[in-house]
Amino acid sequence: MQIITSIADLRELVREWRFAHESIAFVPTMGNLHAGHASLIGAAHLHGRRVVASVFVNPLQFGPNEDYAAYPRTPEADSALLTEQGVDVLFLPTVAEMYPEGVAGSTIVDVPGLSEILCGAFRPGHFQGVATVVVKLLNLVQPDTAIFGEKDYQQLTIIRRSIEDLCLPVKIVGAPTVRADDGLALSSRNRYLSAEERLVAPTVYRALDAARRRLEAGDTDLAAIEREGLETLRAAGMRTDYFEVRAAGTLSEPRGRDVDVVVLAAARLGRARLIDNVQCRAAGPLASGN
Repeated sequence: MQIITSIADLRELVREWRFAHESIAFVPTMGNLHAGHASLIGAAHLHGRRVVASVFVNPLQFGPNEDYAAYPRTPEADSALLTEQGVDVLFLPTVAEMYPEGVAGSTIVDVPGLSEILCGAFRPGHFQGVATVVVKLLNLVQPDTAIFGEKDYQQLTIIRRSIEDLCLPVKIVGAPTVRADDGLALSSRNRYLSAEERLVAPTVYRALDAARRRLEAGDTDLAAIEREGLETLRAAGMRTDYFEVRAAGTLSEPRGRDVDVVVLAAARLGRARLIDNVQCRAAGPLASGN
């Protein structure tokens, strides 16, 4: 595996691949890699002759009171995992390389509406930072396909919208969430959990799964479903941000019969902020205000 730290070197290699008519698949990450990331690399191999992964902890998507400085960084373990997974290139830029004029005042990619709801309501500016760095990376790597995990469903939705709106020639593929045996979605921030908290954390998935069963059974009382989810998380000792049922793909209020929906939750447990979601087909009929 080749490690590249400069934009100029990456662009030169991409030119060579393009000249050779080789397809490229890309997996952007913030490092501290685990089995969930390995699954993204596996999906990338299905979509590209060449596979590029990036590790970049993007300061633009962290708020002033968030964990940028403390975010877990494990470069040696990350490199070993990517090598084992057959990645061709690891792009490992510095902040100065990605933001040569500095982060403050940087040009921003914003997806209005989608960026302010759900996680965006609790992390102002976060999704602008995500969309901005993803667009920059896609312009650098120029992949045919980019792979993102479905665990960050709102992020995936925003990225798809930004790529469509900006007419970037890349296919965005969502890869299924990888879970531990007890249902907890794998996340780099899970390492913030104490041993006791780790036993409680799977409650998020259990609450989501209970909501999924109600929706698939034809329950149309969305307010009651959301209330039950919040109560379950709070009873487990979590500080809840939200527990909501939204239309899959758009994150709008779900309407209709036999509609694809996503149930999303975010809650804080100790130092960790846990996010997760499940997708299903709701029997309905669903209408705004249920």
